[in-house]
Amino acid sequence: MTNKYTYFVANWKMFGDLRTLNSLDKVIKFSKTNKKNKFRIIYCPPSTLIRPLSKRLKKTKIEVGAQNCHHSYDFGANTGQVNSRMLKSVGAKYVILGHSENRQLGEDDKLINLKIKSALKAGLKIIFCIGETLREKRNKKTNQVLAKQIKNGLSSINNKSNIVIAYEPVWSIGSGLIPKSEDLKKSISFIKSKFGKKSLKILYGGSVNGNNVDKLKIITGIDGFLVGGASQDSKKFIDIIKKTIN
Repeated sequence: MTNKYTYFVANWKMFGDLRTLNSLDKVIKFSKTNKKNKFRIIYCPPSTLIRPLSKRLKKTKIEVGAQNCHHSYDFGANTGQVNSRMLKSVGAKYVILGHSENRQLGEDDKLINLKIKSALKAGLKIIFCIGETLREKRNKKTNQVLAKQIKNGLSSINNKSNIVIAYEPVWSIGSGLIPKSEDLKKSISFIKSKFGKKSLKILYGGSVNGNNVDKLKIITGIDGFLVGGASQDSKKFIDIIKKTIN
């Protein structure tokens, strides 16, 4: 871990209802009893839970984010969509953009770039996901893919201080597989090289759990984790945090 704080981002995906929020009492208690440890917890639930979760976490240091947003900063005739201003108004401080699950539904770098610009304008911090598919990895195109996603996704964005990079190999998400340590070191180092002297925080995401986080946390340049399925279970999420910070 390289920066002042270690980040733990919980991407709940399409999971949870109002009753689910009761399970966070364990995480809230854990965060309050570990004041000396320099870590930050960010929950990114479905949009339906952002407001009630923000209220529940009001007196804690745990922050709330969203999982996506519409690219338009202005209100408009976009049935079923939620934009960055709307997310900000209900308590979101972060938003995950560029996640491979949304890329697979048709989001391209140009659209993601528009979303990032809109979210920054609304005052949100960005968790920008990048990563290669298994085919791209096998064809040794990982660096080429990452470079393209970074260049196009962050095009015309000069101030990147409110952007966190989340490296998530597409083939790792939900598979139980993680990159080999040497491969991960090279990818993290390559990502950092794209930002020169600017020190952006880089998270790793993709099948992070309590069994593999010991191997992941020692990789130079990783500043935290974007956790999917394991974050839906408070005990598992706390276990990941404990093993990382201890």
